[in-house]
Amino acid sequence: MTDRDAAPLDPAAMRKQYRAEGLAENDLAATPVEQFARWFKQAASEAHLFEPNAMIVSTADAEGRPSSRTVLLKHFDEQGFVFYTNYDSRKARDLAENPYLSLLFPWHPMARQVIVTGVARRTGRDETAAYFRSRPHGSQLGAWASAQSSVIATRADLDATYAELSARYPEGDQVPVPPNWGGFRVAPQAVEFWQGRENRLHDRLRYVAEQNGSWRVERLSP
Repeated sequence: MTDRDAAPLDPAAMRKQYRAEGLAENDLAATPVEQFARWFKQAASEAHLFEPNAMIVSTADAEGRPSSRTVLLKHFDEQGFVFYTNYDSRKARDLAENPYLSLLFPWHPMARQVIVTGVARRTGRDETAAYFRSRPHGSQLGAWASAQSSVIATRADLDATYAELSARYPEGDQVPVPPNWGGFRVAPQAVEFWQGRENRLHDRLRYVAEQNGSWRVERLSP
């Protein structure tokens, strides 16, 4: 019997029983960023997840048509969550029309998710330049080589562009920051911490920003 003859996998039959331990209100940190820092450290240092800073960024254009992609978180603090991209990419064009977005951290091995909803604003050029210069040389060249989200004829064209840039800026030379490349900082308006529980009765605790700068915590039904 070949793989082609094998019965197809049935997604409806795929089930995992999640953990008994949950997430209680009195276990939460004072702010969602502090709570995120706790879970992020556990995901990276204790669970050793692959790229725990990977997040699904969901945007919508002016007509409300959504799109999602995986992006790497590069910084977070009480001011928000920061990622970098080409400002001509689809996500950046969406954000120019509609700055509201969602970030989803899918930490499946821990049966955890963090969902951030908020507003994105561009980072300053000094902050962008400081991060750009911390990137590996090849990644700096890649930011120039890729006209992100645009249609290209072949992979060979992309590789040729990268080779030209590599000759122009050899290892050790400073690569200028592309003018159409930079960061977005997402100021959170709500942050949900989702902990998988037995029998699909998950714990969902959401911080909601108040006008006075404080946070309200509410429990959502699973």
